Amino acid sequence: MVDLQTQYYRLKQEIDTAMQEVIESSAFINGPAVKEFQAGLAEYLNAKHVITCGNGTDALQAALVALDLQPGDEVITTAFTFIATVEVIGLMNLTPVLVDVDPHTYTIIPEQVEAAITPRTKAIIPVHLFGQGADMVRLKEIARKHNLYLIEDAAQCLGADYTTEQGQQKLGTMGDIGCTSFFPSKNLGCFGDGGACITNDDKIAEKLRMFVNHGAKIKYYHETIGVNSRLDTLQAAILNVKLPYLDDFNKRRQKVAAFYDNAFKDIAEIDIPGRNTRSEHVFHQYVLRVKNGKRDELKEWLKQKDIPAMVYYPVALHKQKAFEKWMNNDVSLPNSEKLTEEVLALPVHTEITTEQLEHIKNGILSFFK
Repeated sequence: MVDLQTQYYRLKQEIDTAMQEVIESSAFINGPAVKEFQAGLAEYLNAKHVITCGNGTDALQAALVALDLQPGDEVITTAFTFIATVEVIGLMNLTPVLVDVDPHTYTIIPEQVEAAITPRTKAIIPVHLFGQGADMVRLKEIARKHNLYLIEDAAQCLGADYTTEQGQQKLGTMGDIGCTSFFPSKNLGCFGDGGACITNDDKIAEKLRMFVNHGAKIKYYHETIGVNSRLDTLQAAILNVKLPYLDDFNKRRQKVAAFYDNAFKDIAEIDIPGRNTRSEHVFHQYVLRVKNGKRDELKEWLKQKDIPAMVYYPVALHKQKAFEKWMNNDVSLPNSEKLTEEVLALPVHTEITTEQLEHIKNGILSFFK
């Protein structure tokens, strides 16, 4: 599904040099490379503050803490995403309110968000799923209208542009806080775990920095309860090498997606990924819908031909046992439920070859003959 080894070999000299510099300096925790990466990513995103942390899940938790959400407060998000988005809501004894997604773009439906708002609602978390943005223009209108916080789960879309009447902005910079991940398979990935929060608000940035640093601005002087969540200097050094290549990484993914689009657009039993008109799609995943109950059969067919394919995601979050205490028995989110039966992700990464793409194409076409 992803070829991290070949990408490493392409950037090996730069990465090895950067890692060796950290090892020789022995500044393994909060070393200069961390500050360099925070500044570099902030400049790239045209954002005021980037606060790195241990992983994308920690970034989401830090965001909820920095906004002073309290137990029982409601947070509206999507049922069709990775568990982390909702997991942190439950972990903090907040109340997750899950709504449905558009069946073509897989992103949260703004009208359902607004319909779900109650007096206890405090925040909305749209997920920019698989590499493209939710309808941020409409969601920002809803958030302003109802005085709600807007937290972007931008773990899968780093580098994507979003077009508004005022011009282009990077996804992850449009809400009160953006949260992202540098998990190795992400568009900008390190060699382990890593994450960051993005904000243009000075006060929020201060709270974020304190929370991920044991609640302290100054070492040993703790103003609040926090956690220990930081980006290792070695990981930051790797990300400093990769950041200048991010636009190229995304273009390579888009080229793969265009190949797939063209190859499968005329197959009646396949829906290629939809596009949000305002959002660039940087294809963290390329996710088809396979109709007429043939998804699992196609997946097995591809497996026999040594073609990897993955299901993201097999169970919608409102159906997960972990969240059953918050979900009414009659909760029905038909689009999310249908997607769990139809979605199939194909390999999409920066190092895929024309020969590999042709093999994947021919494998799928042969199934539908």
